[in-house]
Amino acid sequence: MADLVVGIQWGDEGKGKIVDALAKRYDYVVRYQGGHNAGHTIVVNGQKIALHLIPSGILYPHCKNVIGNGVVIDPSALLRELEPFTNLQGRLFISDKAHIILPYHSMLDKAKELSKKDKAIGTTGKGIGPAYTDKVARNGIRMVDLRSFGTLEQKVTNTINDMQILQEKYAFTLPSVDSVMSALESSAKVLLPFVCDTTQLLWKAQEEGKKILCEGAQGSMLDIDHGTYPFVTSSSTTASGACSGTGLAPRDLKEVIGVAKAYCTRVGNGVFPTEDFGNEGEYMRQKGAEFGTTTGRSRRCGWFDAVAVKYACRLNGCTKLGIMKMDVLDGLETIKVCTAYEYKGETITYIPTDYENVKPIYTEFAGWESVANIRDESKLPKNAKVYIDFLEQYIGVKISLISTSPEREDVIVC
Repeated sequence: MADLVVGIQWGDEGKGKIVDALAKRYDYVVRYQGGHNAGHTIVVNGQKIALHLIPSGILYPHCKNVIGNGVVIDPSALLRELEPFTNLQGRLFISDKAHIILPYHSMLDKAKELSKKDKAIGTTGKGIGPAYTDKVARNGIRMVDLRSFGTLEQKVTNTINDMQILQEKYAFTLPSVDSVMSALESSAKVLLPFVCDTTQLLWKAQEEGKKILCEGAQGSMLDIDHGTYPFVTSSSTTASGACSGTGLAPRDLKEVIGVAKAYCTRVGNGVFPTEDFGNEGEYMRQKGAEFGTTTGRSRRCGWFDAVAVKYACRLNGCTKLGIMKMDVLDGLETIKVCTAYEYKGETITYIPTDYENVKPIYTEFAGWESVANIRDESKLPKNAKVYIDFLEQYIGVKISLISTSPEREDVIVC
């Protein structure tokens, strides 16, 4: 059986810390979708460690780490990320079915965003969307292609030729075939020893009774099907994506641990009903250090949206819920939770497809002085307990983990 950690807001919920906390109990940690547009920050003894493609289990010597077939990989970005780590043979496995992000993907990504002006999605410009577009169009290049450079060169040539019309439309300069092939050849020398059929690897691990933990990138509200389309990512960020992105079957999933912040953030454009444009939003941004691990962009901040979280928990079939960054709300006199929406003259407690037309209806709670560094549930301030108890009752999922600081050990297990 495999367990899953999944974000249930708009990403940046703190999944990396939860996976890091859990990984010591698992034999395999598997990343199943997204690319290096995502980032997990883990704090160990005051030192920040930022991971983008490598699964969070890399910090435990006993863990085997798998980059699944649902991930899109920029070889140069992965090589940079691998630099601090040694002795990874036998500990890192890369799916031979994972698609490759090539230089023209990021060029097209940036050019298209620029052309949209104020209607831009707000992507990281890393080439994730165009790489997934090529995958779905059956025109992609996969890690397995690095084993046959003759065939690979023809594929790259064909793709670059096909992109000439896009080059003219979006006014960017395509790289030469030779430059792309040269970069791929250098990358292949380092990466190919890690490339294998990871689906077979995981099936064998299951047969041997090994414990597997899957981790996603971004959050459920950015899911390509069920998120706030079109301001979403290009992959399936929910539990269903864990199956398609690894080869595991739905019946293989056991625990689904949803992760949410005690407030809410979003990067880029798109609907965000509970966004706070005032002092409280800025307070959360500064105290929570809400700046992107990958891009450094400041995140939009707002109040906990219990309607959206309940929706995302239902989508994923969450069996448990982790609430992160409770300490960021320390010192606020009043804390708000969105418990319904005003929508076309009615009060609703679901997410309509035209989500941009809702207005939040809040329930207010008295704040607390400090939960920072608390590791025992019984020591939480009374008002913090009231807040947690309300969220648990409203959402209908047991809150089993509460994070009270960025530090690795500051987690309450309920």
